Amino acid sequence: MNKIIRIRFSNSRSGNLKSKIQNLKWVGLVALVVAFALCGAVAQAQQTEKIFRIGVLDSRTASDSTVRLKAFWQEVRRFGWIEGKNFTIEYRFAERKLERLPELAAELVRLRVDLIVVTGTNAALAAKRATTTIPIVLTGSADPVAAGLVASLAQPGGNVTGVSGLGVELNTKRLEVLKDAVPKLARVGLPQGPGSSTAISNDLQLKELRAAALYLKLKLEEIDAQPDAKGLESFFKTAKQKQVNAIIVIGPVYFAERKRIVELAAKYRLPAIYPQKEYVDEGGLMYYGIDSTDLSRRAAVFVDKILKGAKPADLLVEQAMRIEFIINLKAAKQIGHTIPYELLWRANQVIK
Repeated sequence: MNKIIRIRFSNSRSGNLKSKIQNLKWVGLVALVVAFALCGAVAQAQQTEKIFRIGVLDSRTASDSTVRLKAFWQEVRRFGWIEGKNFTIEYRFAERKLERLPELAAELVRLRVDLIVVTGTNAALAAKRATTTIPIVLTGSADPVAAGLVASLAQPGGNVTGVSGLGVELNTKRLEVLKDAVPKLARVGLPQGPGSSTAISNDLQLKELRAAALYLKLKLEEIDAQPDAKGLESFFKTAKQKQVNAIIVIGPVYFAERKRIVELAAKYRLPAIYPQKEYVDEGGLMYYGIDSTDLSRRAAVFVDKILKGAKPADLLVEQAMRIEFIINLKAAKQIGHTIPYELLWRANQVIK
């Protein structure tokens, strides 16, 4: 006869097992609550991530700025900064009216932007006068030390840093290149636009340019020229009357009218050298200057560092390192001018 064996747990053991199961349930519930809490904290952190406000103070027009700062914004995005997600932009354009810069700089300060990007010495000075606390990043200044923007390139000392475009030194070199390109050069026409008398960068460049012309035994003809079709036509007519042999353009004043200037230089058969590569893109004869794309990208590095906590005073001002020399032989042929063979060898790029 089979025996039925019954196993019975004592009350104490049964109680311990039930207690352990209950404890496990509580542990699981706590873990679940913690997980939900962490998810909520992460979501909240994502929602409350700081959105920086970047101000842009530009003495030029909006269209000019788009062309000149294209590489800058591309590099900013490469660092992971996405407009609308972790930063917004407040643009202020002076439309080539330098007297508007102080007012526009004050607007950006009132908006409490986290950083101000400036183009050129005059915009930088206006921004610096408006604030001593908001970081200011230079995207190219003729001579930030001489202009009083920074104490020195190695130790800026204040709220301004960025990149220097060597505008002063390069204009002197452009005059030398122009003389080499036109062996019998005696008179050089220089258009002087509105606001030149109040443009600090223009004063710095003119001082060096006049000294260079004297050294090279050239007559620098400074001729008034409004940056419009009528004003530029008048400039070239006057230049011809003064027996000018070539043209040199400085500063950003005429950038928007670069195509018209190139056309008039061809019409009046005058060799010319320009301060921005975009003039040659429009058919101009020569460009000698910085690699503006490289400089813009380097300026973006400063923005990235400052938004991540760096102080402008600790970031040394960088100078342009890469120089471009471009000669357009198509333009030379159009005006019936022969570029000396020796000069062609010195060019980084020759457009045929």
